[in-house]
Amino acid sequence: MNMENYSLEPTPKTPKLSFDFKNGLFEISGRSIPENSIEFYKSLMTKFEEYILNPAVSTHLIVNLEYFNTSSSKCLIEIFRKMERVSSNSDVRISWFYEEEDEDMQESGADFKKIVKVPIELIAVK
Repeated sequence: MNMENYSLEPTPKTPKLSFDFKNGLFEISGRSIPENSIEFYKSLMTKFEEYILNPAVSTHLIVNLEYFNTSSSKCLIEIFRKMERVSSNSDVRISWFYEEEDEDMQESGADFKKIVKVPIELIAVK
């Protein structure tokens, strides 16, 4: 597979995106409250469609968000759905990091875990 990696530096409103397609290591971290989430995640979604066709042997998505808005939540679900599609050809796992005392983020991870058909590991950080 010869896909270029995809990365964006974080801003106060948008997360860091680091997608290493060759090694199947993806990270979304920071805050996700862009003006237009669909537009923000659009080029990543396009790349992901290519990745689904020829994924790495294993695929690991790390989600380490401090905060995200409702429209970002829909985009996250779409990313998780793509991970489900990858899982037919790759060993997929998702790590959901949250601050130990942040019950909202813990609950969000637990909610995603219920609706997504790939393993999501909830990891508390101090």
